[in-house]
Amino acid sequence: MSEPRDRKAPLLLMPALLFFSVFALGPLVAAVCLSFLQWNGITPPQWIGLDNWARALTDPLTLDSLRLTLLVIVLSWLLQTPASILLGVFLAGYQRYRALLGIAYFLPLLFSAVAVGLIWQAILSPQGALNSLLRSVGADALAQPWLGDPGTAIYAVIIVIAWQFIPLHTLLYQAAVRQIPQQLYEAARIDGAGTLRQFFSITLPQLKYTLITSSILIVNGSITYFDIFFILTGGGPENSTRILPLHMYITAFQETRIGYGSAIAVLLVALGLVLSLALLRISGYSRMESQAEGA
Repeated sequence: MSEPRDRKAPLLLMPALLFFSVFALGPLVAAVCLSFLQWNGITPPQWIGLDNWARALTDPLTLDSLRLTLLVIVLSWLLQTPASILLGVFLAGYQRYRALLGIAYFLPLLFSAVAVGLIWQAILSPQGALNSLLRSVGADALAQPWLGDPGTAIYAVIIVIAWQFIPLHTLLYQAAVRQIPQQLYEAARIDGAGTLRQFFSITLPQLKYTLITSSILIVNGSITYFDIFFILTGGGPENSTRILPLHMYITAFQETRIGYGSAIAVLLVALGLVLSLALLRISGYSRMESQAEGA
C-alpha cells in the first residue's frame, strides 16, 4: 500500500527543488564563477584565477567589514534575545491588556525597511527628535550626531535593527511558551517554587529549541542586513558601518568590480553556513529530543 505513495514523494518535492535550484543554487554557482573573473559589467571579462579571493582575504577594508558584521551578529543577539524572551513570556498570558499591548509591540513588523530607515533618520539626525528631547530636559551634553559619528553610528543602527526585529522573535517565544504543559507549573507551585524559580527552571529549559531557531534567524539576518544600513548611513561615516553585504554592493555595483564583489558574496554565504552549522552542532538541535517527555 505504501509503494505508490513512495513513488509520488519525489514528484511532490520537485516544485520546491526546482524553486531552490533556480533562485538559490543558480545565483550561488554564478557568483562562484564570477569570482574568478575581472569584469566591470560592460567590457569582456578576463580570467584572473584566485586573485579576487587572495584580495578578499587580505584587503583591510574587507577584513574590517567582516569584523563589523561579526559585531552586528553578537550585539544583535545580545539585544534581541533577552528582550524577546521576556516579552514573549509576558505576552503569552491570555489577559486582554496583554493582547492590546502585543498589538503595539508587533507594529514594527508591519513597516518596510525604507519606512523604518526614514523614521529613525528623523529621530537620530542632529536636529532630530532624540536630540531635541535631550536638550529639552537639560541633557545637552548627551545630544550628538548619532548616525554621523564613527563611534556611535554602528551601535545606533544595531538598536534600530533590534527595534524592528524583536517583535518577530517575541512572536516565536510567545507561541513556544503557550505550548509548555501547564502541569509543570502546577507541580512547581505545589513544591513552593516562585515565579522566578519557575521561569529559570521550567520556562527557559522548555524554550531551548526556540532559542536555537531564533538565534539562527538572528545570525543569518545579521549577515544579510543591507537595506537599513544603506538607508541610514550608506556605510559611513568613514566606513564605520560598511558591513559585508553593503561592502559587497558598493564593490560590485558602485565601483563596478563584479568579480571581487562576487567573491565577497560567496564569502558571506560561507560565513552564514559555518555559523548556522556551528549553532546546530553545539546545541545538539539535530537530535530533537522531546522537551515535554514525562509531562
